[in-house]
Amino acid sequence: MKQLISLLIAAVFCSSLHAAEPLRFNADGTFKIVQLTDIHHKWGKKASEVSIELIEEVLDAEKPDFVIVTGDMVYADGALNSIDTIFQPIVRRGIPFAFTFGNHDMQFDASLGEIYDRLQTKPRCVAPPRGDTESPDYVVEIISSKSDSVASVFYCIDSHGGNYLKGTGKYAWIEAEQIMWHRQLARDYMADNGGRPVPSLMFFHIPLPEVAQMAEKGKITGTKKEKVCSPDMNSGLFISARETGDVYAMFFGHDHDNDFVGDWYGILLGYGRYSGGNTVYNHLRNGARVITLHEGTRSLDTHIYLRGGEIIESVSYPDDFGKKK
Repeated sequence: MKQLISLLIAAVFCSSLHAAEPLRFNADGTFKIVQLTDIHHKWGKKASEVSIELIEEVLDAEKPDFVIVTGDMVYADGALNSIDTIFQPIVRRGIPFAFTFGNHDMQFDASLGEIYDRLQTKPRCVAPPRGDTESPDYVVEIISSKSDSVASVFYCIDSHGGNYLKGTGKYAWIEAEQIMWHRQLARDYMADNGGRPVPSLMFFHIPLPEVAQMAEKGKITGTKKEKVCSPDMNSGLFISARETGDVYAMFFGHDHDNDFVGDWYGILLGYGRYSGGNTVYNHLRNGARVITLHEGTRSLDTHIYLRGGEIIESVSYPDDFGKKK
């Protein structure tokens, strides 16, 4: 319960933060996101330089309205130096940004709380102060281009790290309190929106078990070169989000050789593209996922931007999956 109260406080604070300097859809009804994931930066290592080159390049080429980094940012001691290096291109350009943690970020010489605080105080970071928890879940509101109403909500969620219950697999899961947190906020946003769900996205690090089901039985677009490394235990986030009716896309990382997307029972499930250097296993050229939302709809366009400027795997959701908007 203490954790749930902290998460709710974080969400409230984040909403008030946005009221002072809100993120908005553009006049043409679009909002562009660059998702970076699995940078695995090693401070002082030449192999990490290509990750920063990618970040500089994709920000200049795509000119996003927002950047989200979905975990496994660091992979060696000197973690806070790495954090400063990774986010410097974003901060220098004045781009609003958010982040979630991965399963490796806490393993080196800075705690999650120290990394969170370092990021939260940077200019244009939209994450709220963390309160008494190391890694709060929080929301990012995108305001309509036509009014001051909330037109989209991003749920930034900590998918945790190694499992803490013996005999239940390698990875932990998104917990019941976090699911309750989303359900309550989704109801609140819906009430403020005349009883209609607000089109929403979720961002976290470790893919859900449903991603493996989709890869086996559904239609996917993109690269799949390794097993989906999800928790063995299914805590029910996907079906809960499907019930609330607000979330139409979830994006994550974790698996360095996967970047596919697909529709699973009315929600787009999608990997980012591995954004790091040759500091951990990877067999794909590093890149980033670019996501363009369309105001007032449950639709988006997305592609992979590769270092060097090549664009691959362009899809529109839901049109390219035989679904109606």
